[in-house]
Amino acid sequence: RASANDGDPNLERHFRGHRDIITSLDFSPNMKYLASGSMDSCVVIWNLKPQTKAYRFVGHQDAVMCVQFSPSGNLLASGSRDQTVRLWIPNMKGESAVFKAHKASVRSVHFSSDGQLLVTASDDKTIKVWTVHKQKFLFSLNLHVNWVRCAKFSPDGKLIVSSSDDKTVRIWDHSTRECVHSFYEPTGFISYLDFHPSGVCIAAVSTDKTVKVWDIRTHQLLQSYQIHNTGVNSLSFHASGNYLITASSDSTLKVLNLLEGKLLYTIHGHQVSGEDFRSTCCLKFLKYMHFSVSEWHLSRLEF
Repeated sequence: RASANDGDPNLERHFRGHRDIITSLDFSPNMKYLASGSMDSCVVIWNLKPQTKAYRFVGHQDAVMCVQFSPSGNLLASGSRDQTVRLWIPNMKGESAVFKAHKASVRSVHFSSDGQLLVTASDDKTIKVWTVHKQKFLFSLNLHVNWVRCAKFSPDGKLIVSSSDDKTVRIWDHSTRECVHSFYEPTGFISYLDFHPSGVCIAAVSTDKTVKVWDIRTHQLLQSYQIHNTGVNSLSFHASGNYLITASSDSTLKVLNLLEGKLLYTIHGHQVSGEDFRSTCCLKFLKYMHFSVSEWHLSRLEF
């Protein structure tokens, strides 16, 4: 934790356990656990209580590309290059239900806010919506013409937003299953996006080094930042909606104050040895974390 005097972000926790690159992170709703997925084909649930053993879940036959806790915290979804989605019970036994979701790698999994539905996105160019209870397929969205990197429900569940290597971001009406708007990004593809907690905006990060925020009601670009030196891989909103943190292949995290439209912090990592730094692939704000310019909590996972 940073002191009130220095005000700078400070590393508080450090976890080690995966055998390969970490691809995805998510905090449990009760903020007691952190889930991670990795290229080592494993899912690990880390207890945030110091000196407590982590759970390693083995079941996927290839790299785990994405993880997310359900809103209740009773399930953890993971998607893999093995084309399957697993719904894990996040306890010591690590039992899971598995279903083949796509014909190629599953890049993204996301629960609806009521926990009843799951949206998945894949390299097979499709987005699919499933029931959580029996993993029943409901419908697919098929307008993308290249890999779909990410798909998210809006906070109210009425919309789905997706991004693809076809350089488009699409907004879908959940009830009609129609694409109601699309943004075209000619200079790069969107690697990750998410809804603002209010549900009225989306933020997206791109291989063209940019971070952008759009109003989905007016379809206007509200803010654009070029704060990284190379492609940007991930983002996370603070629960207040006032701050955004981004992760890049330039091995930095950047914290933005969205109210003032300015960069607050640059955080450097992950150092392997000497001056050798690795790309930062994923990150998450702790959902209800207290945040001010003078106080921070940060955790790091190593591989």
